[in-house]
Amino acid sequence: MNLSEGLLKDGESKNGTEKNKEVKILSQEGNETNKEKVVWDLKDVKGKLHLAYDNNSEIEVLKILKDNTFLFYDLFTRKYAVQPIFHELNFGGNFRCDFAWLNDNSSGPEWVLVEIEKPSLRLFKKDGKPTADLQGAIEQVKTWDQYFSQNHGEKRRIFGAVAQFRFILVAGTAEEWKTEHAQKWRVHHHQTSNIQIRSMQTFFDALDVLEKHPEEFWSFEETPRTLSHSRLESYWKNYDYMANWRKILD
Repeated sequence: MNLSEGLLKDGESKNGTEKNKEVKILSQEGNETNKEKVVWDLKDVKGKLHLAYDNNSEIEVLKILKDNTFLFYDLFTRKYAVQPIFHELNFGGNFRCDFAWLNDNSSGPEWVLVEIEKPSLRLFKKDGKPTADLQGAIEQVKTWDQYFSQNHGEKRRIFGAVAQFRFILVAGTAEEWKTEHAQKWRVHHHQTSNIQIRSMQTFFDALDVLEKHPEEFWSFEETPRTLSHSRLESYWKNYDYMANWRKILD
């Protein structure tokens, strides 16, 4: 795996006072009261991420992501004033998305729903067609979109208000996605689908950026770990932005 691809894609820089080079986060143990400063253990996170990759373990990857929100850096369209990330949203009796967060855009609330698959998920068969595993992962995300389009009451109950969804599927290695056939297939997929597909490399990219530009992660420090899905309703009910959009999108 090439770990030297972590470039700051948006070219953004933090306004105002520059953050310390040491990356610090607020501890949110117990009753979520901030009592002490702690530090993201980048060496530990990198080691665990490599191990999960080598073990091709979706479960290990999910555990690492739950405890380290900065790993989602590359998946956020806006890097500053980011909203909390929630894990394991259950809906419809049979559905669950791994992670979700709100983009509180001026054009309306965009909810991002993320599905994580095995790091080395085989993507294509010898004949060039997508494997059953890749097709199954895509269909799983499609069912989320279909469910909420048919169940507006549930959509409003879970998310408060939704102007649009953005779906992300993280599956496979960067190496396999870099083949000419895979690149052409993914370009066509993104032209015809609302599901964005990314490789596991996205999380290693975030590690590289954090090591080189820790000042870019000040917004992620505010909520260093993902939050339980049980806190999602309380979150949007206490956010004035959402109260306004609930009236508009009622």
